[in-house]
Amino acid sequence: MRKALILALALIALPAAAQGKREVGALVYDGAPETPAALKAAIAPYYNARSAVFEDWLPDGSMLIATRFGDTQQIHRVQRPGGDRTQLTFFSEPVNGAQAVPGAQRFLYPRDVGGAEYYQAFLRSLDGDEVQLTAPGTRNESFVFSKDGKTVVWSQVTPGKGDYDIMLAEVANPQGRRLVHKGTGAMSPEDISPDGGKVLLSRYISAAETRLFVLDLKTGAATPVGATDRKVAYSAGKFTADGQGLVLLSDDGNEVALPVVLDIASGAQRHLSFVDGPGRVRPPLWGAEALTLSPDRLTAAVATNEAGYGRVDLYDLAGGGKQAVPLPKGVLTGMGFSDDGRSLAISLSTSTGAGDVWSYDLASKQLTRWTNSELGGLQASQLVEPSLIHYATFDKRQIPAFVYRPTGPSTGKRPVIIQIHGGPEAQELPSFNPRRQSWVNEIGAVVIVPNVRGSSGYGKTYLSLDNAEKREDSVKDIGALLDWIATQPDLDASRVAVVGQSYGGYMSLAVAGRYNDRISGAIDLYGISDWVTFLENTEGYRRDLRRAEYGDERDPKMREVFGRISPRGYVSAMKKPMMVYQGANDPRVPMSESEAMVAQLRAQGTEVWYVLARDEGHGIARKSNQEQVRATEIVFLKKVLGVE
Repeated sequence: MRKALILALALIALPAAAQGKREVGALVYDGAPETPAALKAAIAPYYNARSAVFEDWLPDGSMLIATRFGDTQQIHRVQRPGGDRTQLTFFSEPVNGAQAVPGAQRFLYPRDVGGAEYYQAFLRSLDGDEVQLTAPGTRNESFVFSKDGKTVVWSQVTPGKGDYDIMLAEVANPQGRRLVHKGTGAMSPEDISPDGGKVLLSRYISAAETRLFVLDLKTGAATPVGATDRKVAYSAGKFTADGQGLVLLSDDGNEVALPVVLDIASGAQRHLSFVDGPGRVRPPLWGAEALTLSPDRLTAAVATNEAGYGRVDLYDLAGGGKQAVPLPKGVLTGMGFSDDGRSLAISLSTSTGAGDVWSYDLASKQLTRWTNSELGGLQASQLVEPSLIHYATFDKRQIPAFVYRPTGPSTGKRPVIIQIHGGPEAQELPSFNPRRQSWVNEIGAVVIVPNVRGSSGYGKTYLSLDNAEKREDSVKDIGALLDWIATQPDLDASRVAVVGQSYGGYMSLAVAGRYNDRISGAIDLYGISDWVTFLENTEGYRRDLRRAEYGDERDPKMREVFGRISPRGYVSAMKKPMMVYQGANDPRVPMSESEAMVAQLRAQGTEVWYVLARDEGHGIARKSNQEQVRATEIVFLKKVLGVE
């Protein structure tokens, strides 16, 4: 009996790796325990909630939206406000976007396989007839139709290459697609001129710099437009009604992007807003993030991100007037004018609502709700609205963060979960997030979501503060957050876990190494564990873009920096339990990054739960996988935070 007891105790004490591997569908669990049935049932409603995202208007005034009724997001049609969602695509792979073909009851949608991001595009009618537009074995994106719907242009790249080519096809003859411009770098079409003779091209160099060109389809000449002697981030470019100018977003001379009209011939830039007087622009607090034009190209709808929440204004390009669109408080997820120009569709997500679609009538100024998405069995009263705080970091800057707090009573200090976003040129927003809400309700944790330096939404200076050799300054921002937590009377600084995905996964690993004595555990989802191997192995179409942000591993000085800051170089400091998730088909952060980290951690005796999804790429797109992986996260977090 004594031997049996000793054996039982020994099995309990074994590290998680000793529990072996098991498979659940396409998920492979290595060292992770099974999830209790009661927990699975508790979190299912969070992932049963579904949203509606506006994609485009059809010529008959109905809408295309993206929503999920099964395991993956698909395209649906809604014919009127409050109408049924009629499903149009039926695939095991997600379909997250669609564009209507002008003048036709058809639409274009892209689809990849297993999250590999080598998107193929298809033209589909409402009754299901479809034809493939793009060439097999290529990656395709940024589709733009001519005004008459007869022509479509897009960008195409082949495996291992970093240069995108510009392709063109007649919609009636997709197989006749042809190369119209041999691209350099990440080039993509933005718009086709009203007369159909020119294409506006952009070349994305980094989050701080984009170059513009106007391609003449007759001569093949691509003429530079806009600034060429300084870094300017241009986006959302559209030709003016006469084809002589561009309406776009530009941060030229400003910290944030503003809506402007750019004269193609002279390069002169006219601001649409924030003007105090001739030639003087009042610096705005928040920048514009999206722009779309009415079909007659005389009205611009501009979306601004104000501390994470969306605002939309309409600009009269001829008369100079401006009006705000009255919106519910939320995060903008889609926007577009109807074919007759009378309505603007807008989709929004909120912290307590999964996301829905509205239309705004420009004449009556009335906002009409088109969809009412379900919360999947959750009660809105269960969901919490985050508060926005700012905390001081090592160089006295103020770091913004959203804080989600449980609403019920607590018998003591609450555990804390810090979630760090990817990008790094991204921004955490107060949109619907079932994961955070489940952490609040099922764990009783306070969830803190910081936008550390390098995040977008706060100006180009803030965006560049973590570039290259300054990479670990963003890690110090989390160290400062740990300091702030320790000063809060309701937070338990001895029970803190950190979670991050992609670049946030790197951050999670870095915090686990640099501040191991101040955390209870960490979750790394498809994170970068070694900067050199990451840059060498990420897909070719991304490599130079990532070098612009992170630094070039071919430069001996930068390679030496990478040696100091790569988490695998200081893995010996990571003693607290770790959970690692990876998609097997990830083209951005290859599976090798996670597997090398898991191997090193286990070799030194650190407890690791490893979850591999064989049918996912960079993220978790399938509902079935989301439920299982998120449940495992909660089991892990409860264990390391000491929550029953």
